[in-house]
Amino acid sequence: MSKVREDVPHTGVKGFTQHWRSDIIAAISVSLVALPLSLAIAKGMGIPPISGLITAVIGGVFTTFFRSGYLTINGPAAGLIAVIAAAASALGNGDPKEGFQFALAAIIIAGAIQVIIGLLKFGRIAEIFPSSVIQGVLASIGIIIFAKQMHVAMGTTSNGENTVEIIGDIFQKIPEINPYIAIISGIGIILLIFHAKISYRVFHFIPAPVWVLAIAVPIVFLYGYLEAEEIAIFGKVFEAPKDYLIDVPSNWMDGIAFPNFSKINTGVFWMAVISISLISTVISLAAAKAVDKLDPYKRKTNLNKDLSALGLASMASGFVGGLPILNVIVRSTVNVHNNAKTKWSNFYHGLFIMLFVLFLIPVIQKFPVAALAAVLVVTGVKLASPRVFKEVYKQGLEQMIFLLSTIVITLYRDPLAGIVGGIGITLIAHLLMSRLSIPQFVQMVFKSGTSLKENRDCSYTLRVKGVANFLTLIRLINMLDKVPAGCDLKVDLSKTRLVDLTFQEKLMEFRASHRLTGGKVKIIGLNEHVASSNHKLALKTLILPNFQKTSPRQQRIKQIALNSNWLYTREEQVDTSELLDFDFFRSRPLESKENIIAGEFEDSPGIDWEISDIVFDEGAMLSKEVYKTTMQLIHLPKKVPTFVLQQEAIFDKLFDRVLFRNGQKDIDFQGFPSFSNDLSLKGEDEKEIRKFFTPNLIRFLEMEEIYHIECNGDALIVFKSLRIAKTGEIKNMLRFSEDLVRFLD
Repeated sequence: MSKVREDVPHTGVKGFTQHWRSDIIAAISVSLVALPLSLAIAKGMGIPPISGLITAVIGGVFTTFFRSGYLTINGPAAGLIAVIAAAASALGNGDPKEGFQFALAAIIIAGAIQVIIGLLKFGRIAEIFPSSVIQGVLASIGIIIFAKQMHVAMGTTSNGENTVEIIGDIFQKIPEINPYIAIISGIGIILLIFHAKISYRVFHFIPAPVWVLAIAVPIVFLYGYLEAEEIAIFGKVFEAPKDYLIDVPSNWMDGIAFPNFSKINTGVFWMAVISISLISTVISLAAAKAVDKLDPYKRKTNLNKDLSALGLASMASGFVGGLPILNVIVRSTVNVHNNAKTKWSNFYHGLFIMLFVLFLIPVIQKFPVAALAAVLVVTGVKLASPRVFKEVYKQGLEQMIFLLSTIVITLYRDPLAGIVGGIGITLIAHLLMSRLSIPQFVQMVFKSGTSLKENRDCSYTLRVKGVANFLTLIRLINMLDKVPAGCDLKVDLSKTRLVDLTFQEKLMEFRASHRLTGGKVKIIGLNEHVASSNHKLALKTLILPNFQKTSPRQQRIKQIALNSNWLYTREEQVDTSELLDFDFFRSRPLESKENIIAGEFEDSPGIDWEISDIVFDEGAMLSKEVYKTTMQLIHLPKKVPTFVLQQEAIFDKLFDRVLFRNGQKDIDFQGFPSFSNDLSLKGEDEKEIRKFFTPNLIRFLEMEEIYHIECNGDALIVFKSLRIAKTGEIKNMLRFSEDLVRFLD
């Protein structure tokens, strides 16, 4: 049975009074990120930037009282930039500013639809969309954002009729780049790209968008002091820009706008309503589930209640000139990583944005549009990064086809057409790959005979039959909901003709959450199924060939295992349950492990270990960073104190004191200055930890390379860096861990 957190924060008033300090500290960081993002998102939509700030305030102050989410942050989202921009432009006959009031009316109606969907408990309908199609829409939105904002960042314009033509204009307009604008945006883009790659914690203490503004605003003042009104580069004269600062009214009341419902009887209006409600629902529910995975206390969001709250908040926002309110992943990730405890951090973040609007408008008016464009350019790149395409390709060639087709349709039409077209292509592919006639395919999807049975030992068996794809997810979810907490479940897929990736993702998601209740989920029946890729969730049928390759590194690891009579497993595995009991993985979702070797120490018989390549995430969706490392898991023969030992950065002591990290302080040892200065040692029981770390053990650790070592009381994890280890490094890790265990004995 999994360990259950006993320190889960209280909710409501009790949580408000107990955790206000942690929540306020987190909210400060979140609001600093939200300020430039909210302005940039509204600007990217072609509507008044103050609307973004209005949305952020309502998303924090208003939504908190109605929603279900614990650590999600609410506000305007970059994923709706293309949708709102297209809606406002269509309703305004090509002018987004003219169509803004009509778009506000569409936002209100879309919010009302979300409220109804949530009240009817139909929120799960958003889960039936194929994963590759949703990724395709988000990637295409990223491409649209990048294409339009690159021209803003360059100081150029484009008359392209679609995104493909706008991208083409980027290259044609390179000679026209305005150096005044490019300096600001170029510095901003470089900062945003390398912010995550710089290891100094003092740099990460200030969010990346704030660094962009911190450098851009002084450049604005510098431009004001320069006497030259133009600059010559390679014989071409560029004039200093005149209107390059963000347009925000001095009185925030002047930014309030009201909806116009006069176009409610037009088809364009209802297309806008459907697009806004559909895309915002899908993004919000996906973000809520992603943040639940990051939550160190593993609390679950009531998706229907959350959807109704977001719809209600969007209606309120639309009535005063704001945008749709969504669960936003970037700000939510900042919230989690800054140790927020309750939903009140969202409330505080809204209050801070309100204070910015009331007292810092003169400063905000000095924000250059190019700096905000830099933020959006990098946002677009993240949505459509090469990593997205690489991950989808690993899932199978067919998934890449679904992704690319959705992107092409969206770029030439709109996100709604992209979703419809992507789903259509996915269904055609499933039909062809299952080798069924259309009537047979429909029968195996909607009348397959899938059943759930309770066994005599209080366990359950779910027998899935026919075609198990995204269209059958609602039925699957309803059946999984009937499995009581703590009961074991066996899922038999032997009678399936096709099992798609989206269906398998839902099974893996349920297995992870059900484990937290003490129940186990065993999936069987896929031995006869084959797939076109080695990915653990690749689409599986009884038709496709199975291509597998062994890399030179895998061959060397296998040889190491053979020479020492150790077990070796190359295949990717998703059962990483043992690792979830370590604090390192509390808010870092585990993807999988592969290239596993396992054995026992020769000098310490009975102590078994396992080394594997681990894939895990930090953040999710737009803020997701995927890491790979080679990690060793060592099972200990007796109980020992829980602790975390890792390299200590120069500012760690200061930040731990200021941010009240977990209430634990670094444990230092007199007489061992090198150990105390170079390594950070933390744990719950300082007295037992001091007894455990004997002088001999400390001297050993001082002489060795620095590893991250963590103990959960029953086992250790050991790894060196966030990359896959070479075979020589694996040998060193084995030697180190064997010596370490000897000192522990």
